[in-house]
Order: sequence, then C-alpha cells, then structure tokens
Amino acid sequence: MEARARIFGHPIHQMLIPVPFGLFTTAALLDVAARFFDVQALSVVSFWNLAIGVVTALLAAVFGAIDWSAIPKGTRAKRVGAIHGLSNVVAVALFAFALLLRMDEPYFAVPTLALVVEIAALAIAMFAGWLGGELVDRLAIGVDPNAHPDHHPRKDHSVVRREMIVGEATPATPERASYTRDTPPYGAPTAT
Repeated sequence: MEARARIFGHPIHQMLIPVPFGLFTTAALLDVAARFFDVQALSVVSFWNLAIGVVTALLAAVFGAIDWSAIPKGTRAKRVGAIHGLSNVVAVALFAFALLLRMDEPYFAVPTLALVVEIAALAIAMFAGWLGGELVDRLAIGVDPNAHPDHHPRKDHSVVRREMIVGEATPATPERASYTRDTPPYGAPTAT
C-alpha cells in the first residue's frame, strides 16, 4: 500500500523519522558519557539534541498519522500502526519530560531521573521503530504498488498512469511478468 503523504513519489514520514531517532539516540549516549567525563559541552549538546528531536518527531508524527489513516480498518497493519504510533507518542513525551527536568540545571546537566527517563524513552522508541519496520517490510505499508527489483519510476508510473487515465490495460512484458501485483510477496505461500 502506497503512503498517502508523499513528495516526489517518496513517503514523507519515512524520510523524516531518522532525524529525531538519531538525535534522541545521540542525546542519550552523550548523557551517559557525561556521567563519566566532566565535560559540560556534552550535556549542552545533548539538551539541544533532545529539543530538536522533540520538534522533528512531532513533525514526523503528523505525516505518520496521515499515512495511518489510509490503512484499511480491521487489518493487522492498522493495529500494528496504532501501537507504533502510540509507542512513539509515549517515547516523545518521555524525551520532552527529560528535557523539562534539565531546563533549570546549570549547563543543562543531567539529573539521574532525566537519564533514566531518556534511556526508557529510547527503549520504547526502538520498539516503535521495530514496529515501523514491520509495517514496511512485512505488511508493505508505504511501499509503491509497482515495486520490484527492476522498478524504473518513470517507466512504471507512466504505465500505471496510462491505465488509470485512459483505461487501457497494458500486458506485462516478459521482464515484468514475474513482478505483477498478483504475485505473492517473496516467501509467501503460493496456491498449488
């Protein structure tokens, strides 16, 4: 199922999520390092990583919600997507809470509670990321319906557009015959 929110044919949500996840991971690692090294810059950098991570996570969540709304009701993908989204909301809320705990600290130092909250939030975010992978890799959410190993966007999309606009069916060429939409995904059982 193709993502609803796209730019130049690519899912926006999937493009945005590495930014907050990378920022959150870096912040947590810097805060752990700050426990061992007396370098004030570590806590300052990690604080701003958290702040930018929260903002970019909220932006990614908007596009994730748009894509989730397009998933058919009653499907496993809808349930996995809901858990994925709620897990991310919890993780971002915890990161925001850790940020608030540090606001009044000199050089945004990391109190023990904030560090524990960050590590818990990172674990939840990793679980949510795993569910996001489940959505894309196993349930084909956000995947172009014409995807195959030899997919050429201009060529394949023009065929699909012609079929949708003109209504003419284009027979599969020998090169594409094994990659038709009716072919089960790799590893799926086939009817014999």
